[in-house]
Amino acid sequence: MNLENLGLFKLMSRKMGWLTERQNVIAQNIANADTPDYKGRDLKPFTFRDALSDSRRLQPNATNASHLQGTRGTGGLNQEQRQRNPYETAPDGNNVVLEEQMLKQGQTGMDFQTITNLYKKQVNLIRSSIRSGG
Repeated sequence: MNLENLGLFKLMSRKMGWLTERQNVIAQNIANADTPDYKGRDLKPFTFRDALSDSRRLQPNATNASHLQGTRGTGGLNQEQRQRNPYETAPDGNNVVLEEQMLKQGQTGMDFQTITNLYKKQVNLIRSSIRSGG
């Protein structure tokens, strides 16, 4: 049984993927803290609303040439990196604040641990229902 096909597990997996990518971006920021003119980056925030709307979106099927194509935007989980607007910039043009990056790293780690624990609890719930006969 592939748990990735279940909505809740798919959503948790996507959140974990986003957190992993964010951890990589934060690590790059920390590694370049002394690089002149380096601009710190971050990912577009992960929102469950976007993730849910992205996973439930159906593509319209035009069965007639006179059907309209629709006007809905792409939306969804777009993990584009964006430059942040710093409140502090070094004289060499670098805007990475190590304290801020360490806070982000810690929060990202805690979020990942929370999602991992939720994932484990859901798997145990499914195992328990299978053992008890449904």
